[in-house]
Amino acid sequence: MLPLLKKQILEQGDMPAHIAIIMDGNGRWAKSRNLPRVAGHGEGINSVREIVRVCGEIGISYLTLYTFSSENWRRPRKEVSAIMKLLLGTIKKEIKNLHKNNVKLSSIGNLEDLPKDSCEGILEGIEMTQNNTGLNLILALSYGGRQELLMAIRRIADKIQSGEMKIDQVTEEKLTHELYTANVPDPDLLIRTGGEHRLSNFLLWQSAYTELYLSDIFWPDFREKALIDSIQDYQARQRRFGQTGEQITQ
Repeated sequence: MLPLLKKQILEQGDMPAHIAIIMDGNGRWAKSRNLPRVAGHGEGINSVREIVRVCGEIGISYLTLYTFSSENWRRPRKEVSAIMKLLLGTIKKEIKNLHKNNVKLSSIGNLEDLPKDSCEGILEGIEMTQNNTGLNLILALSYGGRQELLMAIRRIADKIQSGEMKIDQVTEEKLTHELYTANVPDPDLLIRTGGEHRLSNFLLWQSAYTELYLSDIFWPDFREKALIDSIQDYQARQRRFGQTGEQITQ
């Protein structure tokens, strides 16, 4: 069944080049099973592994995962600590397999906020895979869309103040170049799991014309079939970018 579905979406064409995912529902998945929240985060790693594998198999160029937001630091200290340990352990466990499968790892956000060992683990993984040419796996870590925009605006303001740039030279392209994602195309498809209907400060600028897919499935249960369903839904849409349907058809 699944090989046939994968064949169908590949034959359909118009595949999203960049998929972004808000991986929501780990805690509620665990609560529904009378398990500690960290158990949900642990099971969510299995979903990450499978979604990365499938994206590589079907030729997705970029996969951005909202791994830990700048607001997540407000969670209970015990949970944050457990997530950081899980992050480090996962990177150490998975990086060789990612490298073997030609996956290029990178990150967006403020890595300096992470514990030293977690930060170093991510940087080592980035360095190991930097020359790979397959799927670009981007982890959003200590990331916030508003903070990213503020950082970009401050950089542009500094250039104007120093005389490097004039205010009438500020364009969308110039601002985009100052973002974490300067060399990454905007996401074509943004998936949010867990039944919530909000962006939660994720890729705010980049998602201006992104197609949204909202799933009630908790992230630990979001696997290959669910991803293929989201891509099929995307392929059935008409992306107009402000134009009319008739203009696109013509």
